[in-house]
Amino acid sequence: MTLFDGGRRDPLPPDDQPPGAPMPTFSARWLLIAIGVGLALVLLNMVRSTYTEYLWFDDVRYTGVYLKTTITQVLLFLAGAILVGGLLRGNLLLAQRASEGPPGPQVPLEMAAMLRRLLAAGISFGTLVVAFVFGSIATGEWTVLLRFLEQVPFGKADPLFNQDLGFYVFSLPLFRFVQSWLLGAFIVTLLGVFAVCFLNFSLQGLVFRFSRGLKAHVLALGAVIMALLAFGYWLDTFDLVFSPRGAVFGATFTDVNAELIALRLLIVIALAVAAVLVASIFQRGFRLPLTAVAIWLAVAIVGANVYPAVVQRFDVEPNEFVREERYIGHNIRMTRDAFSLDRVKDEQFPAGATVTDLDLRNNPDTVNNIRLWDHRPLKDTYNQIQFIRLYYEFHDIDVDRYVVNGQYRQVMLAAREMVPERLPAEAQRWVNQRLQYTHGYGVAMSPVTEFTPEGRPMFFAKDVPPEGAFQIKEPRIYFGERTSNYVVVNTNTVEFDYPTPEDKPVYTRYGGSGGVLLDSFLRRLAYAWEFSDINILVSNELTPQSRIMYRRNIAERVRRITPFLRLDRDPYVVVGEDGKLYWIQDAYTVTDRYPYSQPYRLGFNYIRNSVKAVVDAYEGTVTYYVAEPDDPLIRSYAGVFPGVFQPMEKMPAFLRSHVRYPEDLFLIQAEMFLKYHMTDPRVFYNQEDLWSMPQEVYYDTTIQMQPYYINMRLPGETREEFVLILPFTPKNKPNLVAWIAARMDAPNYGRLLSFRFPKDRQIDGPTQVEARISNHPDIAYQLNLWNQGGSRVIRGNLLVIPIGQAILYVEPIYLQAAALAFPELKRVVVASGDRVYMASSLSEGLRTLAGQVVAPPPPQPTTASGTSAGAVIRQELERLQQSLKSLQDGVKQMQESISRLLEMSKQ
Repeated sequence: MTLFDGGRRDPLPPDDQPPGAPMPTFSARWLLIAIGVGLALVLLNMVRSTYTEYLWFDDVRYTGVYLKTTITQVLLFLAGAILVGGLLRGNLLLAQRASEGPPGPQVPLEMAAMLRRLLAAGISFGTLVVAFVFGSIATGEWTVLLRFLEQVPFGKADPLFNQDLGFYVFSLPLFRFVQSWLLGAFIVTLLGVFAVCFLNFSLQGLVFRFSRGLKAHVLALGAVIMALLAFGYWLDTFDLVFSPRGAVFGATFTDVNAELIALRLLIVIALAVAAVLVASIFQRGFRLPLTAVAIWLAVAIVGANVYPAVVQRFDVEPNEFVREERYIGHNIRMTRDAFSLDRVKDEQFPAGATVTDLDLRNNPDTVNNIRLWDHRPLKDTYNQIQFIRLYYEFHDIDVDRYVVNGQYRQVMLAAREMVPERLPAEAQRWVNQRLQYTHGYGVAMSPVTEFTPEGRPMFFAKDVPPEGAFQIKEPRIYFGERTSNYVVVNTNTVEFDYPTPEDKPVYTRYGGSGGVLLDSFLRRLAYAWEFSDINILVSNELTPQSRIMYRRNIAERVRRITPFLRLDRDPYVVVGEDGKLYWIQDAYTVTDRYPYSQPYRLGFNYIRNSVKAVVDAYEGTVTYYVAEPDDPLIRSYAGVFPGVFQPMEKMPAFLRSHVRYPEDLFLIQAEMFLKYHMTDPRVFYNQEDLWSMPQEVYYDTTIQMQPYYINMRLPGETREEFVLILPFTPKNKPNLVAWIAARMDAPNYGRLLSFRFPKDRQIDGPTQVEARISNHPDIAYQLNLWNQGGSRVIRGNLLVIPIGQAILYVEPIYLQAAALAFPELKRVVVASGDRVYMASSLSEGLRTLAGQVVAPPPPQPTTASGTSAGAVIRQELERLQQSLKSLQDGVKQMQESISRLLEMSKQ
């Protein structure tokens, strides 16, 4: 009754309102409309996302991959949601019928009817939510399912159960997921049954009680749960080969002689409890099932936890090596196999006292390819003298080898990529960023060992348009390491190609087939929604021939097509003999399910560099080549996605000659080799020969030495080759103990060599050589002098180079003005044996080191007459004046670039 109805109540509700149903209020009606609109938008967004994804995969020619993964995910979601939804709803409805009854006297009939409707709605809503969650969980396991269906045997067995390793990699993960997924579903169902019964009993004003039907229902669910637990215990027995309990990773003495016995006993007990629960359905009371569950809990606690802990503490620890020796051997063998350390060929390296003239003359190509340019300061130098304009950037310096003028040369190179974000603020317009400044241009390439009198790199390729020893016919880079934004090509706006000295920019139009064609309103609408950019839909600059390019970053592009591959951090650019630019992205197959193998710190315990992905810098096409055809994981993926992975023989020969052993993999193997070079279980257990990564000085900071590529002639070989090497030192000691090398040139690609130094004498390590350089009075004086007056000395990476039968150390010295990141290579320090020299060039330093000439004495500070010191100061003043002039020239060039860009933005 309200103030306006005269105190009367309508005898009947309106014709369109059923008796007893409340009329929806104005706010409730709008709420329903908002929910409907929201759900419609979510659905439309899913359709839009599916549509644009299909278009992108069609552009990269991998629609088969997208369709198979998407269909698998949809089927897994539907199967999981329907299975769990049906299981849950059926059990909840059954529980509702079994516990339903008339409401208690304290509950009005109208309220009881409303509560029952709410309970029914809650059952439906809860079922949908749980089904969605379990369906989504199942969707995430699509790779596990597909790998299982296309599993390939390893041909090797684990040492405990004699199962093929493929069982652990392909089958066990799926079995474990199914067991835990079903166990979770039945536990949620059991809890839901209890909740429904409790609510119904509360509605009736009754205390919760077990009717005969409810008892049978709960016991049946309990029996299924116990059977699933028994299945889980069976799986746990195989998971023992991943146990971290003992002296090493994998099943050890306690796991085999205590934990395994307990798990097998738990399998029997859990199945017995399941049988008891089923039998108790036909008996009164809960004493028998409760007793059975109590026995299971006691055995689970004591057998699976207490008993193994007692064995470990009182049997294994006092006699650890005797108990664990066998299992330590398993761990060593399986870890070395999982990380390909069993392929390392061990050799001895004599390490003569000092590099001789004969060593230098017998290894001319090694000497001519000693890497003086450190990639870190060289990147700054490139970005000063080869960036051309503000909107270009060299993101990363790569090391490779090329035949230049008939000679096999080691080079450093980088792609000149476009960074539109660096345009002046006034030029940050949509047309500039998306339509005009679309691509980078060319590469800069320099030999690793040559520099100009001013300390700058010499170039094999430079400038725009490209000049030098290579004919780069298609220098445009639409896909690279810095290309993170989308662009649209073939529009009414011509694309900026490159600047000219006359300040008349050259323009171009894209002539390739990369990018998704925007030839319809629907596609433009979909991508406007995709990127939240209305300009794609309304701009008159776009035509039916326009193409939108996105996912242009190399790693992102490869990862989206093959998300099951782990990618190397450093894709590298290659100048092809066909005049085009390509990127090579190394990719790995990994798993954490390799029995007894010690996990690497990133979580996996098996890795293979199974794939080389090649990306065309102009077209954006991605081609996968199999580098490890014997790897069961890549063979499985090749079965899942037929036609995606090509044999390595199909890679063009000019690209194969630039394939590198990836630095990430080498570093992982080197870290594992620090410990797993020891193959004797007792030596391994006592850690008698543990190694570590050496340290070096960069700038003024001590850092861990990184692996480095070098052209050199390996001991026993007849010619130089491209290798990746890293020295080792003993744990907590500075001297060298060994070095490891990965070969890259055919036919030896992928072969690993370890050279150990004699144990009867000490070979200086990088830290000791760095200390000798720092303590050398002449070198220290010169470096301290340079560090004054607004300059900064950069000590580059120290290279440890085996040459002949001796070790040569080379460290470049750079000088950089404090106000500008523009390093110049000024000196080279060479060392061998007890000799250390600093020279103005590598050849001069090596001649001095080999004793061919006597090094001229460096200028020394003198008394008040100051003749020598004055000459040094004058030289330093001249150098500082030259640095200042270079800085002024650089600032002037930047100002001119900004002025030109401002003029262009006003056009």
